[in-house]
Amino acid sequence: MARGIFSFFATGPDIPVMADQSVIDRLYRQNRLRIMLAITGGYGLIYMCRLALGIVKKPLLDQGVFTPSELGLIGSALFWTYALGKLTNGFFADHANMKKFLTASFLLSGVCCIFMGFSNVVWIAAFVWGLNGWFQSFGAPGGVVAMTSWFSNNERGRMYGIWSTAHSIGEGATFLAVSAVVVWWGWRAGFWMPGVVGVLVAIVTYLLMRDRPGTMGLPKVADWRNDHYTGAVKAEPASVLRQQLAILKLPAIWILALSSALIYITRYAINSWGVLYLQEERGLDLQTAAGLLFASTLAGIVGAIAYGFISDKVFATRRPPANLLFAVLELAGLLLFFFGPNNLWVLTAAMLMFGLGMTGLVTSLGGLFAVDVAPKRVAGATMGVIGVFSYIGAAIQENVSGHLIEAGMTTVGDDKIYDFGPVIWVWIGASVLSMILAASLWRTRLRD
Repeated sequence: MARGIFSFFATGPDIPVMADQSVIDRLYRQNRLRIMLAITGGYGLIYMCRLALGIVKKPLLDQGVFTPSELGLIGSALFWTYALGKLTNGFFADHANMKKFLTASFLLSGVCCIFMGFSNVVWIAAFVWGLNGWFQSFGAPGGVVAMTSWFSNNERGRMYGIWSTAHSIGEGATFLAVSAVVVWWGWRAGFWMPGVVGVLVAIVTYLLMRDRPGTMGLPKVADWRNDHYTGAVKAEPASVLRQQLAILKLPAIWILALSSALIYITRYAINSWGVLYLQEERGLDLQTAAGLLFASTLAGIVGAIAYGFISDKVFATRRPPANLLFAVLELAGLLLFFFGPNNLWVLTAAMLMFGLGMTGLVTSLGGLFAVDVAPKRVAGATMGVIGVFSYIGAAIQENVSGHLIEAGMTTVGDDKIYDFGPVIWVWIGASVLSMILAASLWRTRLRD
C-alpha cells in the first residue's frame, strides 16, 4: 500500500528538452506565474486551518471547554506532528509531483479543521489537531521544491520573499475573518469556516500547479536563465538520496536549524497567545486584539518582500547582514509591545515593527538561507531539516507557555486573572539567542 501511495505522488520522468526556444520561453513565463499564485495564495489561505485555535482560545477558556494546559497540549500536538512531518515530507517532496502533493495537503488539512468544530474532548481534539499538523507539513517543503524548480539563483531571494507573504496572508485572514466569525457564530464556526476554505483552496491548487520543468521537456531553470552562482561550491553528481543525506554534514544547516527553532518560539508565542495577552493584560476586546495582530501581518507582507529585495540587491544575495537588520527591528517591536505604554497607537507601532522584522527572519531562517547553502535539487530535504527544528521549538513553546500562563492564573469569583511576566521573558530570550546564532554564519559560503 505504501508503495502505491508513493507511486501516486511520484514526480514524472524527465523527457528530452524541446528544440523550440520560443515555446520554452512561453511555457516558463506562463507556468512560473501559475506556480507562484498556487504556492503563495494557496499556502497563505491554508494557514487559516493552522491558526484558528489561537483565535478561539478565550471562548474555550471562558466556557470551561478546556484549561490553558489542555489548550497547550492540543496546540502542541499540531506542532509536534508538523515538525516530524516537515522532516519526512521534506525528503519525500524532492521525489514528488507538486500538483498532487500540495492538493492533498490542502484538502486533508481543511477536512481536519472541519472536524475540530465538532470536538470538545481534549484527547480527540489533540488527535485531530495533530493530524492537521501532519497534513499541513506538506505545504512549506512543497512550495520550496516548486520554487527552486522554477526560479533560479539571483531571483530566488525576491521570489522567496513573495512566497513568504503567504505566512502573513494566512495570519491576516485568520485574525480578521476568523475572529469575526467567532464573534458572530461562536468558536465552532471558527474551525468550520477555515476548513471549508481549505477544501476550496485544494481545488484551485490542483488547477494551477505543475510538476517539475524537466517533466514538461523544459531545461533546468538555471540553464534557461544562464544563472549560476559565481565562486559557489558546486554540488557533486550524486543520487538525490545521497545529496539529501549530505546536507546533514553541513554545520551551517544545524546552526540555522537552532536559530530558526528559537525564532519560531517567539513567532508562535505571539500567534498563539498574543490575542489572549491583549485581552487580559491590555484590556482589549477580541476584534481589537485580533485587529492589532492583523496589522502585524500586513507589515509582514512588506517585511517578506523587503527582506528578499534587500538581501538580493543591497547585500548581493548575502543573508546574514539582512538577518541582523531584521532581528533588531523584531526585538524592538517585541519590547515595545510588552513594556510600552498601554496605548492603541503604541501597540499598533509595536506590532508593525514586530511584523516587519519577524517575517523577514522567518523568510531567511525558516528556509531561504538554508536553501542557499545546500544543493538545490534537495531543497525539500533542506526545508525538512530546518522545519523539524522550527516546529519542535514551536511545540515546546506551546506547552511551556500554557503551563506558565496557567501557573500564573488566579481566579477571583468568576474572573480569571493572568500573570504573563515569566513567559514574556522566555519569548524575548528566544529571539535574542536566535539573533546571535544567525550572526555566527556571517561568512557562510553558498552552493549551486
